[in-house]
Amino acid sequence: MTKVVFNLTRWHQFLALGFGSGLAPKAPGTCGTLAAVPLVALLLWAGNIYLLLFVLLGSVLGVYICGQTAKDVAVHDHGAIVWDEIIGYGITMLWVPLQWHTLLLGFVLFRLFDIVKPWPISWLDKKVHGGVGIMLDDIVAGIFALLALQTILAMLPLS
Repeated sequence: MTKVVFNLTRWHQFLALGFGSGLAPKAPGTCGTLAAVPLVALLLWAGNIYLLLFVLLGSVLGVYICGQTAKDVAVHDHGAIVWDEIIGYGITMLWVPLQWHTLLLGFVLFRLFDIVKPWPISWLDKKVHGGVGIMLDDIVAGIFALLALQTILAMLPLS
């Protein structure tokens, strides 16, 4: 088996690998999501519009950077590519109050949907390829986690 070599001095790989967090030897997706927590918290603190703009621009940019990084290493959706997790967690946290327990609950819910991959996430993961495929299953996981988090917060106000 050939060892994949990434180059963090290439801007698209640096971003696609979640600022290097995707290179963690164990659970790179979880590490990528952890790297997103302070960024998402800062954007939430600045205002939901900033998080929304980041998610929208990051989704479009992610199609390129994830697709190009996958091409660079000739591996579709290599585990180290975690920009999709960063955007998925950002989606999860849209319109959520900035509190430690909402950040934690959003993290757990996003990781749950990203790992379990209920339909249609599993279908998208298997059938859609390239940069769009890398991004799309995590975008949908983020939407599912957002809906679950909003439902929980509506039923159990955690303030």
